[in-house]
Amino acid sequence: MKTARFWHAEGDKARCDLCPHRCLIAEGRTGLCGVRARRGGSLAAEGYGLVSSVNLDPIEKKPLYHFMPGEAILSIGGWGCNFACAFCQNWSISQRVENGGSRYAPEEIVAAAPARGSRGIAYTYNEPLVNAEFVLDCAVRAAEAGLANVLVTNGYVLPEPASELLPLTDALNIDVKSMDDAFYRRHCRGGLQPVLDFAVQAAGAGCHVEITNLVIPGLNDDAQGLEALARWVAEHLGRGAPLHFSAYRPMYKMRAPATPADALERAREIGRRWLDYVYIGNVVSAEGRDTLCPGCGAVLVSRRGYAGEMRGVRNGVCAACGRAADVITSLRRPRPSRSPSPAPGAAP
Repeated sequence: MKTARFWHAEGDKARCDLCPHRCLIAEGRTGLCGVRARRGGSLAAEGYGLVSSVNLDPIEKKPLYHFMPGEAILSIGGWGCNFACAFCQNWSISQRVENGGSRYAPEEIVAAAPARGSRGIAYTYNEPLVNAEFVLDCAVRAAEAGLANVLVTNGYVLPEPASELLPLTDALNIDVKSMDDAFYRRHCRGGLQPVLDFAVQAAGAGCHVEITNLVIPGLNDDAQGLEALARWVAEHLGRGAPLHFSAYRPMYKMRAPATPADALERAREIGRRWLDYVYIGNVVSAEGRDTLCPGCGAVLVSRRGYAGEMRGVRNGVCAACGRAADVITSLRRPRPSRSPSPAPGAAP
């Protein structure tokens, strides 16, 4: 069993230092995430190498619209989450742990990316950061191989572990569920401020950051809250940071009606007062799909469903007017050197 990092002993219990919950875990028990357990006097990362899903996805599905648009990326998911969102769209893997599932070594994941035609790896589906040790070890090897590392995350992590992972991370989509902390506490069993702090930390580390908000009718779809989110993104991440408004579907414990397309279109209009790039997803709509040049309105990237096509970008600028395209197509970040942890003996 892999020993976890980011914890310390408090008496006969373990205090986890990975996320803001800071769970105090007794022998034989797990934290809220379900994958970090007190075993034999230490904290075990029981989710290390456990993989629930491996797919080659369009990168637009993450969603990332300004990072390697039109490409496919190897996407892996594990088990567990440090939130308990009543509306979780992936609850079957986030709200339970299948310890008998497939277990992989980081080398296998990294080797699979180029073998399947991918220039990177996305850690996604469940909350990847509850398995921080595995993500770190994969990310080190991926960076050494010249592959991109992408995180799709709720952003609920403490600054110290984040500071180790972010220099290895090229792009993130961070889910900001609401600008109301009471919403987080009531519906997610978490808090807002650590998520916002992490987004700022990621941008400060040089990562490409996109934000997603799942719009739930009657809960977080008021105009004031949507504008507060767009203003926050503009002020802290920049006017060019992409914001995605995504449609909710009744799932898990939530039975509110599905988000109609016109609600997302209204959200997009609010967001565009503050941001250059506002998208809508998970609905059929002609709006909020393509990437348009803020300077002249030309189509930079066209999309149909999750398929993206670079149309109006030449040498990093708009082919029509010469404005910077705000789209990343190649990896230029220097990568830090870091020794990965040994792979678990149980990995095949």
